Amino acid sequence: MKYVLYILLMLPLFAFSQETLEGIITEKTDGNKLFPLAGANVFWLDTSVGAVTDIDGKFSIAYQPSYTKLVISFVGFKTDTLTITKPKFIKHLLEATSELDVITLTARKQATSRSYMSAQNIMTISSDELLKAACCNLSESFETNPSIDVNFSDAVTGTRQIKMLGLTSKYILITTENIPSIRGASQAYGLSFIPGTWVESIQITKGAGSVVNGFESIAGQINAELQKPSKDDRFFVNAYASANGRLELNTHFNTKVSEKWSTGLYLHGNLRDEKFDKNEDTFLDVPLKKQINVMNRWQYTNPEKGFVSFINVRYLNDQNQAGQLNFDPDTDRLTTNAWGSEINTERFEVSAKAGYVNPEIPWRSLGVQFAFSSHNQDSYFGLNQYDINHNSVYSNVIYNSIISDSRHKIKTGLGFTYDHYDEFAIGADFERSERSAGAFFEYAYDDLDKLTITAGLRFDTHNLLGEFITPRLHARYTPWEKSAFRASIGRGKRSANIFAENQSIFATSRSVNILNSNGNIYGLDPEIAWNYGLSYLQGFNLFGRKADITFDFYVTDFQNQVVVDWENPQEVNFYNLDGDSFANSFQVEFNYNVFENFDIRTAYKYYDVQTQYQTGRLAKPLIPTHRFFANASYETHVEEGKTSQWKFDLTYNWLSEQRFSSTISNPIAYRLPEESPTVGTLNVQVTKVFSPKFEVYLGGENITNVRQSDPILGADDPFGSNFDTTFVYGPIFGSMYYAGLRFKIK
Repeated sequence: MKYVLYILLMLPLFAFSQETLEGIITEKTDGNKLFPLAGANVFWLDTSVGAVTDIDGKFSIAYQPSYTKLVISFVGFKTDTLTITKPKFIKHLLEATSELDVITLTARKQATSRSYMSAQNIMTISSDELLKAACCNLSESFETNPSIDVNFSDAVTGTRQIKMLGLTSKYILITTENIPSIRGASQAYGLSFIPGTWVESIQITKGAGSVVNGFESIAGQINAELQKPSKDDRFFVNAYASANGRLELNTHFNTKVSEKWSTGLYLHGNLRDEKFDKNEDTFLDVPLKKQINVMNRWQYTNPEKGFVSFINVRYLNDQNQAGQLNFDPDTDRLTTNAWGSEINTERFEVSAKAGYVNPEIPWRSLGVQFAFSSHNQDSYFGLNQYDINHNSVYSNVIYNSIISDSRHKIKTGLGFTYDHYDEFAIGADFERSERSAGAFFEYAYDDLDKLTITAGLRFDTHNLLGEFITPRLHARYTPWEKSAFRASIGRGKRSANIFAENQSIFATSRSVNILNSNGNIYGLDPEIAWNYGLSYLQGFNLFGRKADITFDFYVTDFQNQVVVDWENPQEVNFYNLDGDSFANSFQVEFNYNVFENFDIRTAYKYYDVQTQYQTGRLAKPLIPTHRFFANASYETHVEEGKTSQWKFDLTYNWLSEQRFSSTISNPIAYRLPEESPTVGTLNVQVTKVFSPKFEVYLGGENITNVRQSDPILGADDPFGSNFDTTFVYGPIFGSMYYAGLRFKIK
């Protein structure tokens, strides 16, 4: 990776190799004296090149001979356009006016977009994209996105697991409005605790994230922005029903309490009480489920004073039952009468965030974040009992400003996290408290034209992980129009919650062993990894229509990892890494607007993920080396004066062979081949929009009815020594069809 570092070090040289135009913008005071105008916008017409005047009214902006029209604007002042023939110092007076220019922009909203200007490799998924599939919760929100892989962690609990860059979700920082939310006890099932209708948008960041959000991110960050009470519909309802017995209802109630206060009540409930066993292995194909999820959200906005804040209070009760068809929890719990499982979770959350932007000095702002959560899970899997209680406190203070002018931005602040865990697993009690306090500083340089660099450093002191430094660096360079070269490097460190993150181990007959007992967390050392990334985005016109292509290459190199070793079919062993562990990920994605309202997205992905096990260096189990993805969406044209519209969405996923962990020591009847077959699935959804208030949708997942045969090893003897539910490489249920409706009042 020395070449990556070389590129990052050389990029700043480009920043100072171009001509600049400098000047000062002023206004007249009541005494007709000239006074510097801070915060005025200065930009070249028909470009994205711009600047903001500093506290002295001065600006500096990149100049090229092709730039001839300089636009100067500020709210409450007349917008002026100057003709520039050469880069000379400019003095310009803006005149105050009571009339504001009205500019109407018309454009088709993109459901998924990438930024050409950000230093980080960020993809934004809007609520429109989430409506293309049965997005019932956050774990189901990535079916139409090639950057995130979704699969089931086992064959009984119905838990969806996501991966990015070849690594599971425990290496991804998952946040809700930039507050860490899916971590610790909620790592396994937390994605199913955020209803899809509550989500306004999702930002996916590949590679090491910002130091502002902590030190735990290794593969990237997924941030979910929730609906805002001041902007969300006054009333919204989404009803859903599927052929596998799932019923769901979401309702939003939003109201404006006063000029500055708005509040929203968000209700979610889902139920599945029908039993299905299509593959006739005596086990439920999908678990029985009940969930009640309630959130009250308050928003305070005072633009005149520069304040905005949000307060959230949420309660969740989630109950799951899985196992054999004849399992009765009242009589069979923790017995050998029949194999069964229950996972009952109760969770309470309070979070708040407040921001202040100085109206007189808009580049200075202060943000405060706070969150408390209490998570209680009582569960058992056959004869294996697992309970966890996790209380967490998170706080963060962030200050934003500039140095000299808007090309040089800084963020700095302090953070504190407290986690208390109380677990019962493998017949023993595990209890610990983690406390960390940290300080961070992030500098961002943007020449407002071709180059953006973000460099961050944070220092943390942790009662179990010690004192350590986390560096992160991101750079973006645009050599020509509609292009973006990106490079990143960063370090992450985390404590592994081996039971909460790997609960599928309990749905087996394997014994669980923790080797190496000198570390501070379960006797193990913290996980440490470096992530390196290169990316290239190019937009262009193809046959007169908009298109873009992206190449991503990322490497994650572990200095230490808590290895989860499945290679002995009678055991699961946890131990510290002794050797190499890495994840190489390459992806190419192509997006094309074929004709009006018809878009396609295709992607190819290659993974090379290997770890040193006690038996040698092997590819990680159940990770396909190759994946092909394709999505097509079409919307009918809305005729003038009408609102009726049809929407069609189709998604295809193909996965290559996936390595099974070794079963060679099993009896012949319970052995598996070295690799799984290839898998291809097709999802489709049709939506009919009758009016801005009402629409219905009908869809199917895996409509080609691909189904993994015998997904449960040893299903005929669930209390025997060969029982294992974790060899899942494809769909279990087969085809699944659903229907729903949406109704809203603005």
